[in-house]
Amino acid sequence: MGKFYFVRHGQTVWNVENKICGATDSPLTDLGHQQAQETGRMLKEKIDRGELHVDEILTSPLSRAYDTAVEISKMIGVPLRVEERLIEQSFGCWEGTPRNGQEFKKAKENFLDSFDGGESMMHVGQRIYNLIDDIKKEPEKTYLLVAHNGISRVIESYFRDMTNAEFASFGIKNAEVREFDF
Repeated sequence: MGKFYFVRHGQTVWNVENKICGATDSPLTDLGHQQAQETGRMLKEKIDRGELHVDEILTSPLSRAYDTAVEISKMIGVPLRVEERLIEQSFGCWEGTPRNGQEFKKAKENFLDSFDGGESMMHVGQRIYNLIDDIKKEPEKTYLLVAHNGISRVIESYFRDMTNAEFASFGIKNAEVREFDF
């Protein structure tokens, strides 16, 4: 019926520093650029073998995702465009704080909290579910989405039921590729 692929951006400076990025722009590290290139090469090999097809890349506007998408686009020869709905959730007052902080972990349990100027999980879910619904309306087109770990979590929840704890702990590796079928 249709499918799309998702790639998380490569490693960032704040990933290395164990900081919450959210909507704050943290650039790719050298390793992050290498990861993007490796993912591009792997996708190109699959395309060349006829195992995979991509019509267009949609990317978050944040540089860590955009730069990853550019590397992949160069490798596979597929155009990209910025899709604003793919931007990572703004964690407001928590951005730049330790990712593994207990206070942040507790705050994430409230899906309606906008974290003092950020964005609630409910709002993120709405925009990502709407995007997926839009993609679903074009089954003849296959997209590659390049975005963030938080966005991967919401996408995963679109396709399978998750408890709040499963949702909060779900994540994928930098430059990891996932396939989703409708």
